[in-house]
Order: sequence, then C-alpha cells, then structure tokens
Amino acid sequence: MDNMKGIKRSDYCGTLGIKDVGREVTLCGWAQRRRDLGSLIFIDLRDRTGIAQLAFDENTQKTVFEKAFTVRSEFVLAAKGTVRERSSKNYEIPTGEIEIEVKDLRILSVSETPPFEIAKADEVGEETKLKYRYLNLRNEKLTKNIIMRHNIARIAREYFYENGFLEIETPMMIKSTPEGARDYVVPSRIHNGKFYALPQSPQIYKQLLMVSGFDRYIQLARCFRDEDLRADRQPEFTQIDLEMSFVDTDDIMDMAEGFIKRLMKETLDVDIEFPLPRLTFADAMNKYGSDKPDTRFGMLIEDISDWAGKTDFAVFKSAVENGGSVKAIVAKNCADVYTRKKIDKLTEQAKGIGAKGLAYVRWAEEEPSCSFAKFLKEGELKGLLDSLKAEKGDCVFIVSDKTNLALSVMGALRLSVAKELNIIPENKWNFLWITEMPFFEFDEDSGEWVAMHHPFTMPLDECIEYLDTDKAKVRAKAFDLVLNGIELSSGSMRITDCELQNKMFSLLGMEKEEIEAKFGFLVEAYKYASPPHGGMGIGLDRLAMLICGAESLRDVTAFPKVQNASELMSGAPSEIDGVQLKELGIDLAAPKEK
Repeated sequence: MDNMKGIKRSDYCGTLGIKDVGREVTLCGWAQRRRDLGSLIFIDLRDRTGIAQLAFDENTQKTVFEKAFTVRSEFVLAAKGTVRERSSKNYEIPTGEIEIEVKDLRILSVSETPPFEIAKADEVGEETKLKYRYLNLRNEKLTKNIIMRHNIARIAREYFYENGFLEIETPMMIKSTPEGARDYVVPSRIHNGKFYALPQSPQIYKQLLMVSGFDRYIQLARCFRDEDLRADRQPEFTQIDLEMSFVDTDDIMDMAEGFIKRLMKETLDVDIEFPLPRLTFADAMNKYGSDKPDTRFGMLIEDISDWAGKTDFAVFKSAVENGGSVKAIVAKNCADVYTRKKIDKLTEQAKGIGAKGLAYVRWAEEEPSCSFAKFLKEGELKGLLDSLKAEKGDCVFIVSDKTNLALSVMGALRLSVAKELNIIPENKWNFLWITEMPFFEFDEDSGEWVAMHHPFTMPLDECIEYLDTDKAKVRAKAFDLVLNGIELSSGSMRITDCELQNKMFSLLGMEKEEIEAKFGFLVEAYKYASPPHGGMGIGLDRLAMLICGAESLRDVTAFPKVQNASELMSGAPSEIDGVQLKELGIDLAAPKEK
C-alpha cells in the first residue's frame, strides 16, 4: 500500500464547488464507484461531506492512470490535483459542476468486495446492514443523520453555556432506585453480592447539585432502561438534561423554548412561533385522546354522550349509565376510501386496543349507512350528523366505554385514519406543551392509585389538600414537550420540603425503612435547605429522529440495538468466562429446557 508522505488532505470532497476552479487540492476518502471509458477513467471519491469526481485522461501520468485502473469499490484513496469545470455537469449533487484533474493518486488501503453496495444500502435487509454497521454508516443518508445528531448536541451545549449553565457529569454507576423501568445492573467485584445500577436518568444527582448551589446544570446524559424496544426506544439513550434553581415552571419552559427556537433555525432554517401553545392534560385527552397529540391535522374527538344516552341503543346507553362516555370522530371525504371491508379492519384494530367494538356511519350514498340504525328513532341520526357537522362523503366512527378507554381508543383510531387518508402534512413542526399532568392514575388491576411521575414531583399548590382525600383531583407541577405526536421531554418542579417528600413516599406505599434505604441521602440533604428548583430532560435521540425525518432511532444512532436488545455487529451481550464470574461471586443457574 502507498503511504501519505508528502500528501495531506486540504479539503473535504463535498465542500468543493465552481468557486474552487483552478485550485490545487488534496482529497482523501473511499472510492464509491469507478467508471472505465478506455482512455478516460472517473472515480467517485466519498467522505463524510459528500462526493467529488476524480478524472484521469490522456494528460494524466501513465503510472497514475494505471493505478486508477486498479481501484475498486471502497478502496481508501488520497488524490492530489487541480479543480476544473466539468464538461458534462451533474446538478443532482452539490459538487456536480467540477472534477479533480488528478496528478498524484495513493491507494492507502484495499477492500474486499463489500457485502452490499454502500450507495444502495436502503435496498439491503436490516439484519445485514446492522451486522456490517461500519459499512452502512458510510452511506450518505446515515452519515448525514449522524452529523445532524452532532449538530443538535453542539447547539444544545452552546445555547445552555451562553445562558449560564454548567456542564457537570454525574455518575454512571449508581444506587438502584425506583424510577419506573427495570434497571440495568452491574455486579461489584469488591462488594460481592452487591450491585450498581446504570442510571435511568441523573434525576437524584441533579437535584443534589441544586442543593450544592450549582443553580444551572446541563448534561448530555447517557441513560439506560431495561425495557422492550420499539421504533422510538433504545435501551441506552441520550437526553439533554437540565435543572434550574430559584425558578418556576414558566422559567424552565421559556428556557427550553429558546433552545427549540435556535435549534430549528440553525438546523432546518425553520422559524417556530413562540410562545408555544399549551394544552392541559385533560384538554389533550378530551380533544385528541392522547397526552402526546399530533396537532398537525384536525379530526378532533367529539363527546356525544348526551345524545347517545337518549337513544334505545343499549351499548351506548349502558356506557353512559355506568359513568362512561360515547366518543366520535368525523373523517371528512373518506366514504369512498372506507369501504365495509376497511371498516371491519378498523373495527378489529379498535378491539385490539381494548374496545368492545366500533360503531359507524358511512355517508356514501344519498342516505347514510349506519351500523346501529335499527336502534334509532326517526330524526335521531340526522340530529347526530347535524351536531357533528357531518356531510355526504364523510364517515363517523364511534366508541362507547369507560371514558379513559374510549378516549385512548379514539386517539389511536384518529391517527390510523389520518395516515390512511394521507392528511398529515409533512414539513410541519407542531411543538406544544402538555401541562397540569395528573399526579396519580388508577390501576384497574390492583385497585390502587399509583404515581404517574417520579416521587420527587411537586403537586400543584391548590391540590396538596387532596393528597389524602381525593387523589383523582391531584395535578402535578409537571409538563411534557411534544412534537408532531412524539413526546420529546418531561419536566417538573421538584419537592424540596422534607415533610412533603416523606408524605409522597408513604403515599406510594413505602415504609420508613424502605425510604431510608433507597432515598435517605436525598432526604438528609433536604434538611440543610434546598432552593426551589425544577428541570427537564429533552430526548436528543428522538429530536434527531424527527429533524432527520427518520423512521426509527436506529437511523440516528451509530451502533443501535435490535428488538431483543442485542447488537448484531459485535454480538453483545455475550457470555463471560468462569474466572470473571468467580471474581464477582456469581453462580449462573442452569438454563431452563425449552
């Protein structure tokens, strides 16, 4: 192989343009493609910024031309030459007006034939791409995503530094404390039988930093949760984690809005109107059936319980009489799309979510077709359609059940119908805040009220009196940031009063001994005076996914895990040898027979 003596990179491939004609440059990268036209050879040289065309012709030294002939896909090259205007331009790429007349070519490393063509990685199976992730990352699309993720992190640091935040690292091996998901645990060699936990978030430590007097903290924090994976969830993730002292919720939300404004302008040149809209949790659920609503389209949920309770349709009446609700959405101009077969499929989807069924009105002909028409008196269907402002060509979908279930089902169906009708606009960025989150939720299985947030979340002042008497009325000083139906962030004001904090622990079913064992150090710290404080964590991965227009976190993560939390490239997780197990004092149980 050639060495790089006397040849050093001067420019990146994708940065050159017509302005550089006449300049002598040196480029380094991978050969994406070689085209041999006999007396003319072209090589597309690729680096992280893009592609530049290397040209070899009758004016090229014979030894250089011969070397170019030996180049194959993915060889690593260094090329020195002069930028010249192309005779045949390619306006589909940024460098398509120029090429490099090569004077010196070095083959720095040769490559075997790769398992797939880098430029056509999208056509390859996911398993193959993840096994050869280092090759897939050379693909232009993934390269751009990783660079965008870097830019989001850079902008975050710059913005918060400029606003007086200090970046402080918190430990990666911590005491296991309940935060809602299973911990990943690390056995201790020195303390046999004891374990560290990998942090689900830096929550307790950042609160202790407020007690310590560091009133503005920021960290791009690595977090770990042993949960089932999905498109927008990885077992390890990064959040832009912040905490502020001597503030209220508005101060924290204003600070986050400033970051979002700058981020969207610098990355996508998009101007977001501020302040961002706010919806209470109750309004979000009632209108959209979700606490992370996609507000880019309408089709809001309507409550038709009053009308339904007066009909003779037993399904509707019993739902209302038992304290539930009847909810509807009107899908405009879709009667031709939603045939009976598609409505049956939508019904199965509703049942899969938990509904007992799906009632509908399909107005395709002069007279609307109604699945429950035989239970209606004359004029009742017209009254419903008039109240919903439904017209010929529309479909009305209806679910009746316990209110929470009816809302969640309708929320899911609203999204499903919108996707089917293709009415969700692209390149629209609807950020909003969800506020006044419920503090508790009722667990039907256990019959108990359980906390919706971590135990350090502050209730609204006017709700504290209901902690013992009416948990359904208790709302939290908590807020979520949502973008296009994806939750980006959760935040809250924190409890700083020792008595109230202990009360919250006890309401969550913790005995004094358990509180001391798990959170004693935090309660102890609060005895020495804590400033009022709060904070939030913005999901960097999800933010990158949305800004890049990616479908999965895998597309913005350099080395992601698959559904079973394994990494196909390296083979993690893997077994460890008996010596290591013995040092850790661990005996493995024999695997159960399948």
